[in-house]
Amino acid sequence: MSEQPILYTCEHNVARITLNRPDRMNAFTTLMHEAMRVAMARVVSDGARCLVISGAGRGFCAGQDLNDRAVSAGQAPVDLGQSMEQNYAPLVRSIRELPMPVIAAVNGVAAGAGCNLALACDLVIACESASFLQPFCKLGLIPDTGGSYFLPRLVGVQRAMGLTMLGDRITARRAAEIGLIWECVDDAKFAEHIQTTASALAAGPTLGLARTKQAMYASANNSLAQQLALETSLMRECGNSEDYREGVAAFKEKRGAKFTGR
Repeated sequence: MSEQPILYTCEHNVARITLNRPDRMNAFTTLMHEAMRVAMARVVSDGARCLVISGAGRGFCAGQDLNDRAVSAGQAPVDLGQSMEQNYAPLVRSIRELPMPVIAAVNGVAAGAGCNLALACDLVIACESASFLQPFCKLGLIPDTGGSYFLPRLVGVQRAMGLTMLGDRITARRAAEIGLIWECVDDAKFAEHIQTTASALAAGPTLGLARTKQAMYASANNSLAQQLALETSLMRECGNSEDYREGVAAFKEKRGAKFTGR
């Protein structure tokens, strides 16, 4: 097994970040967060137009490695707020602010912070054998890594309460049924489907997709008037792009568009 906690590649405009601690179900440590920050910075500098985040081995991510910040009776408490400030919150923000589509390719269990890391991505695609779990209630904690924000917006307050207060595992099929994720794919077709989807997004109008992402996420906190104003601004920007001109030309000429992402 490689000693690198994160594996990174970028080919054909598709960047891939693989969480690489399969012996620990890719649970996060401080070193893993540091490597993740380096990899996220490379995505833009390498000219990627789509990012895929996945896990090595049989799991996506089991959340925080509790051995990395162990606490027991009689010891001083661990400042979990500091862990959020330094690691998880910046990671979620970097995913949401990345100017391209981000796919969570959930290849196995996604638990705790690992589950919510997946939900921070723009599209969550899981194989059928994957599962999702919010185990914070078993530890006397709250859902972090954006979980308290994402869950009620994705599945409604009642389902969010059930998932977080009971901590039951749900299958990928059930997650797709309730709108927690985009889709559930047969295990045998999963890798090919992720590649096809990522390639299609990487060949798309990257600026338009980035601004679509910006508009969608802003809508949760905007009034209608504010959202219409944002749409006006973003449409003006996109209308001046090379991709818009190419899209119109391709439509008129009845051919496939060749977007450059500009």
